Amino acid sequence: MKKDFYEILGVSKSASPEEIKKAYRKKAIQYHPDKNPGDKEAEENFKLCAEAYEVLSDADKKARYDQYGHQAFENGGYGGHHMNMDDIFSQFGDIFGSAFGGGGFGGFNGGGGQRRMKGSNLRIKVKLTLEEVANGVEKKVKVKRKVQAVGVTYKTCSTCNGSGQVMRVTNTILGRMQTASTCPTCHGSGQILDHKPSNADSQGMITEDDTVSIKIPAGVVDGMQLKVQGKGNDAPGKNSIPGDLIVAIEEVEHEFLKREGENLHFDLYISFPEAALGVSKEIETVNGKVRIKLEEGIQSGKILRLKGKGIPSLNSYGNGDLLVHVNVWTPKTLNKEQKQFFEKMIGDENFTPSPEKSDKSFFEKVKDMFS
Repeated sequence: MKKDFYEILGVSKSASPEEIKKAYRKKAIQYHPDKNPGDKEAEENFKLCAEAYEVLSDADKKARYDQYGHQAFENGGYGGHHMNMDDIFSQFGDIFGSAFGGGGFGGFNGGGGQRRMKGSNLRIKVKLTLEEVANGVEKKVKVKRKVQAVGVTYKTCSTCNGSGQVMRVTNTILGRMQTASTCPTCHGSGQILDHKPSNADSQGMITEDDTVSIKIPAGVVDGMQLKVQGKGNDAPGKNSIPGDLIVAIEEVEHEFLKREGENLHFDLYISFPEAALGVSKEIETVNGKVRIKLEEGIQSGKILRLKGKGIPSLNSYGNGDLLVHVNVWTPKTLNKEQKQFFEKMIGDENFTPSPEKSDKSFFEKVKDMFS
């Protein structure tokens, strides 16, 4: 079982963004590869800290983690992936400041600040039916991605000599100070365009159509975001890292079923004779129709609970339930014979309302639904 992200960084759920950042910096410096050469355990902890910070430093990801835990980021290989060193150094290098030689990461980022460039993320929406949400589905989507053109080449940047950084020496009252900053020519990649094919843009990139297969787990919710690693835009330069494809889930409203968390609700309408005599009815579920038997004398407002006929839990085992709301339909118009029939029933003791303790009020039934 994966360790809790808050526990990894040593912060509480109520920690502010600044407190989370401070805690991550402290932990990352503690386990940094430059301080622990050859220590695999320290390297693993370094990666875990970065993974925790990636989620907790992002308001949207943090909210999803607080609600669904690790499961929100661990379906089909997207979201919450185990980060590699290049991901960490390219995303969070500014947090360390001068702790490791003025913004560098030693041998892990090219020995002098050079870093592998990561492409931008792509974002799409995927619409899912309630049946697809309940059972999980694999979707193939078409996206337009920026990739390096065939034949493009890059060469070492002459401004920074491939280091990705430029050094500046200034004289202060405390003496000579040396500071490093990202190279303005290559933007930290250490490379610039050498040969550009005719069909490429100024950075040697082209746009191409790509089909991406996305495995969506059962139990996702409307608005949830999944990440398909490495299916975003490429970045220019040798050994660059592609961005990710961010998939936003959009749940399509069902014609008969209403979702409430992991439970589903279905309104069943029956006639007065059916309520009095009892009846067998077919109802909709996310896995086809099922038949249920209603007892004689069933009351309008009765709620029947079909265990396990709801939505699977994304963050644990089991399914929600299907709640069937019974509604007795009263006719709005009656012919002469029908009116005479009901008029005879008015004085009949059997047709006088006499609710039993088991016939809960509407508010009690609503309370039971949420208990």
